[in-house]
Formats: sequence, structure tokens, C-alpha cells
Amino acid sequence: MSVTEKDPDILARTLWGEARVKGSSGQVAVALAIRNRVFDGNNNSWWGEGYGDVCHEPYQFTCWNKTEPNYQFLIGVKQIPSRELAQCRIAVDQVIDGKVSDPTGGATHYDVSEAVRSRSIRWHAAQPV
Repeated sequence: MSVTEKDPDILARTLWGEARVKGSSGQVAVALAIRNRVFDGNNNSWWGEGYGDVCHEPYQFTCWNKTEPNYQFLIGVKQIPSRELAQCRIAVDQVIDGKVSDPTGGATHYDVSEAVRSRSIRWHAAQPV
């Protein structure tokens, strides 16, 4: 699968929206879950085609919901702090370039409900459709 010119930016913005409080390892892990959707062996085409499509697929990532407070940052109306976005871009480059192993075990879902306090992410493997 080829990576489009826009994919790295969309993925970085998704990481900022979904995992900016998780630090670099959490951001890499979320990016890996997205990558696992892109390369899903179950051929679940409803994930979308490529990183950008997977990130923008309705109801997949709440940060892209138009009613989400951070949506204005993701679409560029408001500016994401440059250091935070740069950290997300590092995670994106590591994942897209295959420079990190997958600690999620191939998970395509994650739960950050304990987000700020625990800094942990729980992983869920893909469920057959």
C-alpha cells in the first residue's frame, strides 16, 4: 500500500487528537493500531483505504467528529502547538517507515477511557465481521 502525500499529516493530527496526553510510546501504539486497520488481514474494507481514509472514516476516531472541541485544530482553523504536532509526526514517521515493533499484538482497537490519570491504553484485537 502506498502512502499518499496527505497521509502523514492526517495521521499526525489524528494522534494529536486521540493520544497527545499519552506520550510518544502511546502515540506510536495508536498509530500502530491505525496501521493495523490499514493492513487488516480480514480485508475489512470498511476501515477505509490507506491511512487518511482510515483516520477519516466516520465513527472511528472521535477527534474527527465535527462536534468534538479539538476538530477545529485538526482541520487547521486553530493551530496545534508546534511541539506537540512535531512529536506526533515523529511517531508517524516511525510507524510508516516500519521502524518500531507492534506492542499491541496486531490490535485494531484501543480504549483510552482512563486517559489522563493512568496513561495506559488497553488494546482489543479485531473482531470478525
